[in-house]
Amino acid sequence: MQRRELFSSLASSISGSKKQEKLLRPPYFSDESLFHNECNKCDAKCATVCEEDIIKISDDKTPYLIFSSSGCTYCDKCAISCEFGVLNVENKRLIGAKVTINKIKCLSWSHTMCFSCKDPCLERAIDFQAMFMPVINDKCTSCGFCISRCPTDAIQIKVL
Repeated sequence: MQRRELFSSLASSISGSKKQEKLLRPPYFSDESLFHNECNKCDAKCATVCEEDIIKISDDKTPYLIFSSSGCTYCDKCAISCEFGVLNVENKRLIGAKVTINKIKCLSWSHTMCFSCKDPCLERAIDFQAMFMPVINDKCTSCGFCISRCPTDAIQIKVL
């Protein structure tokens, strides 16, 4: 085996054992373990009642959020439909994520007029420094509406 082949095989074995990403959960839970203990008994009502169609069901039958087409309105319908107490309106909180803007990908940071992220933001959580340079302020609820609207995928979300 040549040195190049050795390093390639080592790199592929390392990337193959990649740690599973943490899922972005709906904002109505108090205990992550309930997803794994209770959701397998359910027929995914939380996903069917979501008007924004952002709740998806993973292979392990637990709900997670995906903001590729819309965002969370915090309407409570997923929590109300949950029969097993995993999601509960009393546990309502902000989505456990941090939203950031990648300045390299962002059109505005490249001096091209773009307000695609600001327009759908219901909380006015995106401020523009001068005419360009958008930044996310403390009003952000991590609802995700800005993510699907960005034409360059510059808005990123990290699960906390």
